[in-house]
Amino acid sequence: MKADIRAEITLEVPFQDIDAMGVAWHGNYFRYFEEARARLLRRIDYDYPQMRDSGYMWPIVDTRVKYVRPLTYAQTVRVIAGITEWENRLRIDYEIRDGESGDRLCRAHTIQCAVRAADHELQLVCPPELTDRIEACLAGEKSQGESPS
Repeated sequence: MKADIRAEITLEVPFQDIDAMGVAWHGNYFRYFEEARARLLRRIDYDYPQMRDSGYMWPIVDTRVKYVRPLTYAQTVRVIAGITEWENRLRIDYEIRDGESGDRLCRAHTIQCAVRAADHELQLVCPPELTDRIEACLAGEKSQGESPS
């Protein structure tokens, strides 16, 4: 995944997420993506409370998922989320990888658009409440000599 800012979680696929075919039901993947997205947004200090307080809502307007191999009960997986676009919309790319082998099991992305909370007006450009935080995060990593990840 080519992303400027990334975050990762590790989880074990729980029994309640398994369907009658013995694999994780496809809808549960979105919960895993949400956990990784929340970790990513906390990294730039723009988690859901900060979004609300900034006066913007960020509904998901598009998703795409490519299921490569199924997840199974008790499997340890890494869910990686990365911001790949933030000028006109917020695009977050995801990968789910096997915790042991590192094999890619799933790829996905979500697209969120800013909506001003006061009047529900769609914003055609991401507001500085988001972009300034991303730029600060990127600048902080560069000043520390780190590569964005």
